[in-house]
Amino acid sequence: MEQITHEEKPSADPGRRNFLRALMGAAGAAAALQVLDKLEAAPEQVAGSLVRVPQAVADADDQADVLIRMQADLARALKKQPSERRWVMVIDLRKCVGCHACTIACVAENKLPPGVVYRPVLEEEIGTYPNVTRRFVPRPCMQCERPPCVPVCPVNATYTNEEGIVEVNYNQCIGCRACLTACPYGARTSDFGYTYAEGMPNADGLILGRDSAEAYERAASYEYSQPWPRPPGKRQSPMGNARKCHFCQHRLKQGMLPECVTTCIGRATLFGDANDPDSVVAQLIKLPNVMRLKEELGTQPRVYYIV
Repeated sequence: MEQITHEEKPSADPGRRNFLRALMGAAGAAAALQVLDKLEAAPEQVAGSLVRVPQAVADADDQADVLIRMQADLARALKKQPSERRWVMVIDLRKCVGCHACTIACVAENKLPPGVVYRPVLEEEIGTYPNVTRRFVPRPCMQCERPPCVPVCPVNATYTNEEGIVEVNYNQCIGCRACLTACPYGARTSDFGYTYAEGMPNADGLILGRDSAEAYERAASYEYSQPWPRPPGKRQSPMGNARKCHFCQHRLKQGMLPECVTTCIGRATLFGDANDPDSVVAQLIKLPNVMRLKEELGTQPRVYYIV
């Protein structure tokens, strides 16, 4: 039976010692255990002699949920002037499982009516049989830095705010849908005033009309930090208007991440200020396997995809 040398004295954790011996052999285990024993005895002395890594690398290796890091990034960004922030979204297609949770969460957060979806998840079949797989591509508004939807609006209802988010002024929009045609990403939709109750029978068996709606359909949404009710029998904004994703601007102003980010079960959607070099998104958009949709058009989208 192999004897334990002085250098390989029993550790406080016999299981760890046996694991190291099996993995590294007697000599390697002895050296590893010496370091571990010193670290346990005087961690502050050993830490001072270790090679220090850049903070960005240390943060990247942190085991904390990335949502915690993004929340800290958001808090730092909100301390800056709006014009100094550059909001971007990064979507990791390797992690997206096509659950559509982000789509449903967006509908619930913004109380979207039938036919209005801000964040669909496109499905793509790739490969050649029998080596075939599916890829899921969430597609929010690209928040282009050179948005083609802005110059075509005849009443200037679509514009870019000081944070770089493309907004729609519901009270100014005339519903011409020119911006829907101009968007090369199909990221805009029109609100025709439909309700989920329309066409459904009531308790008496009568088919409900367009002015019929459940109470939750009349509840006001708070896009752009304003209440937008849908009272029965009336056609008021945003009904009849163009609508689109706005990075949950009403949540950002309250210090909360966009709803699609917090809902993603695979942490495939990330958000933050790209002007902050320590933010999660600023580090991710530098990766070599990052791309943007239709970059050849020169729209300069603020939504990046990791492939």
